[in-house]
Amino acid sequence: MRRSWVMAVAAMAVVAGCGDDGGPATAPSPGAVHLTVTSTAYGDGGTIPRRHTCDGADVSPPLALAGVPARTASLALLLRDPDAPHGTFTHWLVWDIDPHTRQLAAGERPQGATEGRNDFKRPGYGGPCPPRGDRPHHYVLTVYAGDRRLSLAPGAAPADLLRALSGHTLAVGTLMGRYSRK
Repeated sequence: MRRSWVMAVAAMAVVAGCGDDGGPATAPSPGAVHLTVTSTAYGDGGTIPRRHTCDGADVSPPLALAGVPARTASLALLLRDPDAPHGTFTHWLVWDIDPHTRQLAAGERPQGATEGRNDFKRPGYGGPCPPRGDRPHHYVLTVYAGDRRLSLAPGAAPADLLRALSGHTLAVGTLMGRYSRK
């Protein structure tokens, strides 16, 4: 009996470590703090308005950041859908955002930053666009405060971004929204 209990606990630990919840995929550096990411378009856990999706104008939502550490050299952001049918889908990745940025207006491209190639195979923002009839998908927007600017090619993938941030992340914050299509 004890052996089956141990096996069950071990199996749960392995399964728990396998998923990708769309959250930060890199561990913050030791001493990293939490930064706050908000939007006037939707609250954390709320429904993303149609305007910011493929069913609307497909513009990025307005964002506000608070608690960015003073030592931040650059900011990066990653918007992902962990509920996509074929695995986590990247909707937006941007790096080398000015560390003094505290707001981005709806549809604004961060000045001087580099936008990577999303899973729509183009640079820039690609809004939520889950398959029609699917349950609501969760879209996790993660902002990273880094202690250096990143030397990445413009077509860099999310894995490249996360690798470059590994060990160089001062703070991380997330904003999660939901969206479904009828």
